[in-house]
Amino acid sequence: MKSLLTSWPLWALLSAGFAALTAIFAKVGVENVNSDFATFIRTIVILLAAGMMVHISGSWQEPSSVSSRSWLFLVLSGLATGASWICYFRALKLGDAARVAPIDKLSVVFVSVYAVLFLGERLTLPNWLGVILIAGGAVLVAYRA
Repeated sequence: MKSLLTSWPLWALLSAGFAALTAIFAKVGVENVNSDFATFIRTIVILLAAGMMVHISGSWQEPSSVSSRSWLFLVLSGLATGASWICYFRALKLGDAARVAPIDKLSVVFVSVYAVLFLGERLTLPNWLGVILIAGGAVLVAYRA
C-alpha cells in the first residue's frame, strides 16, 4: 500500500480525474455567475482545503524556514495559477467544456517545451512525438466544423 501512495503515476491520474471533474463542475457553476467571482469562490474553497490538508498531515513548517528563492517561485507559481484559473473560468463561461478543456490541456505541451528550455530537461524522440500528438489531439477535440 505504501508503494502505491508514493507512486507518481497514481497521483498524476488522480489529478487528471479531478481536473476533469473541475471542468464539469465549473461549467455548471459559472452558468449564472460572473466568471471572476466564481474563481474567487473556488479559491476560497481551495485555500480552506489546503489548510485542512496541512493540519491533518502535520505538514506545517515555519515560513521562515522556506528560502527566499522558494518563496519567489512559489509566489510566481501562485500568480500563474490564479491567472490560469481566471482565464479558464472565463473560457468555460464563453465556450463548451468539451472544447475548452482540451485547449487548456495544451499546458502539457507548454510544460514539455518550457522544461526543455528553462530546466534543461531532455525529451527523447518518442517523448516529442507524444507532445506533438497531444497538441494535435487537443486541437482536433476542440475543433468544430
